[in-house]
Amino acid sequence: MKCVLCFCGPRASRNLQLGCRATRLINAAFILLGRAKMEVVQKERWYFMALVFLPFLQGACADTAPEIETVTIHLQEGMILDCLCPWDGNLTMVSWTKDPDTNSIAVFHPEYGVATTYHYRERIEFLRSTPMDGSISMKNVTHQDIGVYHCSVQTFPQGPWIRNIQVEDLDEPPEEDKEDNAEFVEADVYLTATPSSNLTVECNHEHNGTGVHQAVVEHMALGQPWVIIGICKRVEGGVLIEDYSERGLVSCERSMDVSLQLTPVAQEDGGLYRCSFSTDAGLQTNTVLVTVSASGGSSLSVFMLYVYLAIATAGLILLTVLLIVLLRRRKKIRREESRDQLHPSHPPQWRRWWAAELCGQVY
Repeated sequence: MKCVLCFCGPRASRNLQLGCRATRLINAAFILLGRAKMEVVQKERWYFMALVFLPFLQGACADTAPEIETVTIHLQEGMILDCLCPWDGNLTMVSWTKDPDTNSIAVFHPEYGVATTYHYRERIEFLRSTPMDGSISMKNVTHQDIGVYHCSVQTFPQGPWIRNIQVEDLDEPPEEDKEDNAEFVEADVYLTATPSSNLTVECNHEHNGTGVHQAVVEHMALGQPWVIIGICKRVEGGVLIEDYSERGLVSCERSMDVSLQLTPVAQEDGGLYRCSFSTDAGLQTNTVLVTVSASGGSSLSVFMLYVYLAIATAGLILLTVLLIVLLRRRKKIRREESRDQLHPSHPPQWRRWWAAELCGQVY
């Protein structure tokens, strides 16, 4: 019986020669053991030797291809994601993906053209500066375009070439933002709301003839850092809105005035709201402090208390009037009874009226 094991191909590098030599030794031992009579003890020794050397051989002859380098670029309008294959050949296809999705967001084929997903339609353009160029440019960028992109260039005859590109927003917030606190920042506008009500937070910039390119809406709750909840960007043909708020709806006018609709208001909606407008003349900011009452039930109880007091007062007045009327009537009846007792020859008034009407008698 002749058995041959090979863990290294003819293209193994020099640093793997030791592992390949060990593989040949094991192959030779296999052949010698096959020619001789193999007893149970020899088999157990061979199995033990194979278990000892196998992890070493697998580690020595593993794929030593270098890790794919990740290039970092800055998020900006019209950014270029470079993917230029370093060798010559025939390009058969270029595919772009973005983490964590494994489906392609853009594909180029020399014969069938370009295909993109709906989110990137009319936003991605293949540059094709050279026959082996798979680079793309992206317009109307938003913060949702931040992430890791993978470019795969399929070539013939050398095979695929891959490149990773990390898109980051490298702008860091100013140092003073980290020390801001909604309890001490002076706001331009103060608003008060009750839970379960509706509230609109408006941010208007100065309309002094300067163009506004971008508006950023941020929220800072008490004791919390600033969080971006919406971005409005002026693009070709209108305004692009990025709404990151989970508690409201961010809207932008063509004049780049921003509003936030909170429906319904909750306790976590309280705090400071800041709108930063990037204009030709510089940065303009507008701050709004929103205070949410501790409980909406207390105000409702006070209102109902006023209603109950009004009803009780009206009832008391009505009862008093009725008592006065009854007392006066009773006093009048008693006065008539006492007069009849003093003058019995004079019948009561009702009797005189009855006699006058029916019998024509006059008292």
